[in-house]
Amino acid sequence: MRVLTVTTITDCPTNVFASPPFFCSHALLFPDAGTVVRLVLVAPLLEEWIMRAGLHAWLLQRTTALPALLVCALVFSTLHLSAGLTAAMLVFWPGLLFGVIYQRWRDWRLCALIHGLCNLLVIDVCVS
Repeated sequence: MRVLTVTTITDCPTNVFASPPFFCSHALLFPDAGTVVRLVLVAPLLEEWIMRAGLHAWLLQRTTALPALLVCALVFSTLHLSAGLTAAMLVFWPGLLFGVIYQRWRDWRLCALIHGLCNLLVIDVCVS
């Protein structure tokens, strides 16, 4: 059994950095035009319209900011369970960010724009 000890970044084998991040699915590693449009345009617009203009706005009329923010982030994560538990857990944090942005500016379209840019960044990381 061989034990690998890494003391600095230069000691790491080059193949450690060559593998794609653990969250990259096949669709993210090899996206076609339809996948890019869906992830960068369609999904952010629909998800943010439903989550921010719908649920978040509704919750803010019935509760305070923090519960509305947390419930929306949790529901947002739950919506992503079809991509796997890891994906659902990872999108909780951007869901919080989008909620904070919505609570500050009350514009779901701004959330959709930032959501689309985040998805584009993920595609870029996975493809690179």
